[in-house]
Amino acid sequence: KGSSMNQTNHSRVTEFLLLGLSDDPHMQLLLFILVLGVYLVTVLGNLLLIFLVLTDTQLHTPMYFFLCNLSTADLFFSTNIVPQALVHMLSKRKVISFIGCAAQLLLFLIFGCTQSALLAVMSYDRYLAICDPMHYSLIMTGRLCCLLSLGCWTSGFLISIVDTTFTLHLPYQGDNKISHFFCEAPAILAIASGDTHSSKMAIFLMGMMILLAPVSLILVSYGSIIVTVIRMKTASGRLKAFSTCGSHLLVVILFYVTGIMTYMTPKSSKEQGKLVSVFYAVINPMLNPLIYSLRNKDVKRAFRNATKRGKVFQHCVPLDI
Repeated sequence: KGSSMNQTNHSRVTEFLLLGLSDDPHMQLLLFILVLGVYLVTVLGNLLLIFLVLTDTQLHTPMYFFLCNLSTADLFFSTNIVPQALVHMLSKRKVISFIGCAAQLLLFLIFGCTQSALLAVMSYDRYLAICDPMHYSLIMTGRLCCLLSLGCWTSGFLISIVDTTFTLHLPYQGDNKISHFFCEAPAILAIASGDTHSSKMAIFLMGMMILLAPVSLILVSYGSIIVTVIRMKTASGRLKAFSTCGSHLLVVILFYVTGIMTYMTPKSSKEQGKLVSVFYAVINPMLNPLIYSLRNKDVKRAFRNATKRGKVFQHCVPLDI
């Protein structure tokens, strides 16, 4: 009744059918278990990192302020995609309304673009900390950190509006089967009825702004960092400098390589495109807090302190309540 699957080629699509990662029931069940596990680790890891940054005063520094923003974006980014994908893995009819698809695409782009901008800002923060430590506290004030963070979120919102508008203003008639597990611009454009050239060009230009521009800033920042570290006289100083940048650099590589493969390179097979999307939409948000936690002494110390405070609080609670 009113389903777009039964509409003629001249009627506008009102819902989309997401084909997902596999049509094999056994494979879908296995994927459900794996993705659910990854999502739970993502939620717990990012919430824990946010909690530690907010409650531990020694983590109230620009680097951890931006890291808290990154974890927030990761958390919402994953939650926008994964829960519905999990439901579809157990459903026979994997449908999403046109409005629901538009909302998912918009939120996906907001949080994804914000992450990209935040990673560039974090590289600039590391550049100042290592290359100009004498003026670091004078430059990286609380006001500047808030402005930079606001700029990241604002840029993510503006670029997402442009991309979503150019993607969904096209006519979608007849074919409503999206070869993907969530609403992503390239997969949606593949079933558009009209000429998609202008939309693809707009998305490509927006991709240059939110991917290549931050990558350029990161390359310049890390180029300066490497030169500064090489000039350091002591091995301990070099090791400390590299250790503060190692986690961020690893996250940067994971994020931008997959993003550029999706939006800035010629399209490969649909299956390969979905595999890349799984990595940055499902796995990356889980890896970020793990990378920063496992490789960061400050975060590990904050976690130990939080655990101790929890034990002290338990001992203070009267047993006869």
